[in-house]
Amino acid sequence: MRDTDAVKKVNLERLEIQYDDGEPAGYRAGAARLGPAIGASAVGATVYELPEGQSICPYHYEYGREEWAIVLAGRPVLRHPGGEDELEPGDVVCFPEGPDGAHKLTNPAAEPVRVMLLSDKRGPAVVVYPDSDKIGAYPGAEGDTIMVRRSSGVDYFDGEL
Repeated sequence: MRDTDAVKKVNLERLEIQYDDGEPAGYRAGAARLGPAIGASAVGATVYELPEGQSICPYHYEYGREEWAIVLAGRPVLRHPGGEDELEPGDVVCFPEGPDGAHKLTNPAAEPVRVMLLSDKRGPAVVVYPDSDKIGAYPGAEGDTIMVRRSSGVDYFDGEL
C-alpha cells in the first residue's frame, strides 16, 4: 500500500493500556480498545492486561454477541461451564452465544497476562451473570445500559393499560 494515510493501524506490541482506578479489587484489568483506533464498526477488539489476581470481568455469557479470546502473553485461567483450563500464548477460544459460552479469564500468576477479546457488533447484547443472578442489557448507546437482578423482574403486563 502506498497511501498510508488511508489505512489506520495499531501495533499490538506498542499499545497504550489504560487502567480505571475505579474498578473493584479482582477486576483491575487494563485495556486498549482497537476497533475505534482503526475505524472498525462491525467488529470490536480489546486487548486486556491482567496483573496477578485480576480478572477481565465476572463470569458471564451473552446473547447477541459471539466472542473470541486470543492469548497474547502469559497464562490466564479460563473458567467455563465444564470447569477451568490454563491457556497459553497463541491459544484461541470461541465463546458462543448462550450458556455454553459462559466464561471468565483470570491471571493467577505474577507474570502479566495480555488477552485480546474479539466480537461482532451485530446489535444490542444481553449479558447474563450467573454467579450474581444479574442481567445486563447493552443496547449500544453510551449510558443506556440497564443492569437488573433476575429476581427484580416484573410481569409482562405490569403497568400496562
